[in-house]
Amino acid sequence: MAKKPKNQKPGAGSTPATVALSAAGTAYTLHAYDHDPASPSYGEEAAQALGVSPDRVFKTLVADVDGELTVAVVPVAGSLDLKALASAVGGKRAAMADPAAAERTTGYVRGGISPLGQRKRLRTVLDASADGHATVCVSAGRRGLEVELSPGDLAALTGAVLAPIGRA
Repeated sequence: MAKKPKNQKPGAGSTPATVALSAAGTAYTLHAYDHDPASPSYGEEAAQALGVSPDRVFKTLVADVDGELTVAVVPVAGSLDLKALASAVGGKRAAMADPAAAERTTGYVRGGISPLGQRKRLRTVLDASADGHATVCVSAGRRGLEVELSPGDLAALTGAVLAPIGRA
């Protein structure tokens, strides 16, 4: 994996996520694709556009766990188990966060929320299945832009705990 494609112009593809990755000196590969706003699933669209298994492309979801916003990163091929998420962070109840609150807190728009470079660092849980892959893809902070990196680097940069929070 390269830090930046050699043909990338300065600032091209720059988002808070890529800035955070570069500042940390983390190896990553940036993947851009033509996003279709009519796509019913941004994650499935990304997997297809990148030609990778949906098990390796992870979506970033923001949930409310006992009144605290929490980030869940799960494969796009499945869904989030809210009860498992609450348990992973020592909470009792979890529900999907209000989209406006998620956007305001992370600094990203829905469909482009990245677990990296968020405006406010939130508790993060990465689905344990990520550990079974050499690299995973997550949103780079913009619809149509994914970043590929090792699950270990993703967990380290976000302070994530690994737990089985995804459902097939």
